Amino acid sequence: MSDSLYDKIGGEAAVDAAVDIFYRKVLADDRISKYFEGIDMETQAAKQKAFLTMAFGGPNSYTGMDMREGHAHLVKNGLNDSHFDAVMENLGATLSELNVPAELIAEAAAIAESTRNDVLGK
Repeated sequence: MSDSLYDKIGGEAAVDAAVDIFYRKVLADDRISKYFEGIDMETQAAKQKAFLTMAFGGPNSYTGMDMREGHAHLVKNGLNDSHFDAVMENLGATLSELNVPAELIAEAAAIAESTRNDVLGK
C-alpha cells in the first residue's frame, strides 16, 4: 500500500502549518474574506485540519457536517465558482510556500476539486 497524501506531505505538522497559512491567505483575500466574518477562526481551523487529514488519507477524526450541508448558508449568500477558485488558488499557494512538490499539490488540488459540487450545492 502506498503512503497517503497525508503521509507524503508530512502528516499532522504539515497539515497544521498548511491550515494556519491557508487561513491567513484567505482572510487577506478580498474575494472571499467576507465569508469568514464573525466566524471563530480557531474552531474553523480545527475543523479544517480534521477534514484535510481525513481527505488526504490520514486518521479520520472529522465529525463536521458534510460539505453540502456545511456550506449551504454560504451558497444562499452568493458563494459560487469564482469563490471556490479563489480558495483553490490559496490552497495551492499555501502548499507551494511549504515546498510541497508539484505532483502532491496536484493530488491535493484534485481532492479539493472533488468537493466543488457539494460545496456549491450543485
